Amino acid sequence: MIITETKLKGCFIIQPKVFQDKRGYFFESFNQQQFNRFTNTSTNFVQDNESFSSKGVLRGLHFQLGEYAQAKLVRVVKGKVLDVAVDIRENSNTLGKYVAVELSDENRKQLFVPRGFAHGFIVLSETAIFSYKCDNYYNKGSEGGIIYNDPVLNIDWQLSSNDFSLSEKDLLLPKFDNARLW
Repeated sequence: MIITETKLKGCFIIQPKVFQDKRGYFFESFNQQQFNRFTNTSTNFVQDNESFSSKGVLRGLHFQLGEYAQAKLVRVVKGKVLDVAVDIRENSNTLGKYVAVELSDENRKQLFVPRGFAHGFIVLSETAIFSYKCDNYYNKGSEGGIIYNDPVLNIDWQLSSNDFSLSEKDLLLPKFDNARLW
């Protein structure tokens, strides 16, 4: 397993070691001991989620506040997405900066999104199955978000906005400067 910290402190790209032969492949998608050692955390995941989406579906940017903040370990089981993590930590040197990583069933990369980050993704393939672990349970009253096309963040989603498909809820999210981040 290769774990590399991104330009945003605490946010890691994880590349598993894949064993492949004529029968197919095998890889360990998660190992708590190795994960905590390499990320220098004591993250304990308590919930797994999965979504299926079509090309152009953009989910995000979402986060949980306060005691319900969530760290996430995200990956793509089938297809390809552009995954985005935005630093919203109050005293961070990289507040308002983001990292974007292509995750796919071919590259098998994962992204660890620590607490204090907004998260979202857009499907680049015809369809995608997206899976993620959370270290805290979802709480509706603590959810927050930032609009996907915020001019301060200026995220390049790699597709034409004409091809985007968003939920009504995500279309109503506030801009970064107006979002309740803490």
